[in-house]
Amino acid sequence: MEKISKPNSGYIFILLDLALIVTTIFAFVNDLPLVGAASVLISILIIPGFFIVEPNKAMVLLLFGEYKGSVKANGFYWVNPFMTKKKISLRVRNFENKPVKVNDKIGNPVLIGTIVVWQVEDTFKATFDVDDYENFVHLQSDAAIRKMAGLYPYDNFEDEEAEITLRSGVEDVNHSLEQEISERLHHAGIKVIEARISHLAYSSEIASAMLQRQQATAIVAARQKIVEGAVGMVEMALEDLKLKDIIEFDDEKKAVMVSNLMVVLCSDKSASPVLNVGTLHQ
Repeated sequence: MEKISKPNSGYIFILLDLALIVTTIFAFVNDLPLVGAASVLISILIIPGFFIVEPNKAMVLLLFGEYKGSVKANGFYWVNPFMTKKKISLRVRNFENKPVKVNDKIGNPVLIGTIVVWQVEDTFKATFDVDDYENFVHLQSDAAIRKMAGLYPYDNFEDEEAEITLRSGVEDVNHSLEQEISERLHHAGIKVIEARISHLAYSSEIASAMLQRQQATAIVAARQKIVEGAVGMVEMALEDLKLKDIIEFDDEKKAVMVSNLMVVLCSDKSASPVLNVGTLHQ
């Protein structure tokens, strides 16, 4: 458990050290070797106790293996010279994971790269609960990516609204990733500020096939919309002709007209008109 320590001001003890130096000089000048030797020894012992805490830095203090606290306030301090001092950065840091190959929910290999923004929040956990907290952040982030990827399919070709996917559900996926990494790094006293996907693509061995599938799905969806619109237009045309009594169709002629209109409206090429120079019934 992190404990905030408030050590002595370094300025008081540096004045004391200067006073001891003056005392040493006075003692040797006045032939007082014992006093001079004691002053020198005390002065030397005081010096290792000085340390400085810079902005966004912390100092973890240990005395013969026992945790004595962490100093987070900026300043110039002095502590027991036998204390071991370990500096830890509290700055916000970020790293970008290179794209790694993982399997999505349905087993497709995909490449995912992420950006994680983090900082040390608990200096005790970061120092003593893990061997190397920076390496721990990298390894656990990679593990979180692999787990998160297995929760979602890369894409949903059947129904875009039915399920969150890695490609379409960016906010939900990023939130899930951030939560997963936060839970893993909490044991090391690390606070995750942000985690998001920076790169997402199918793996090279299936990228071409999946691209063709996406194109086919898009074409089918577009054709479906075109057919729905064409049916409405044909229906409207027949209703207008009937209401305005422009021409009457028997079932056979109506079927021919509907067929021709559907061909014209649904074709992906421009229609080539054919002029009928005979009678209406020819």
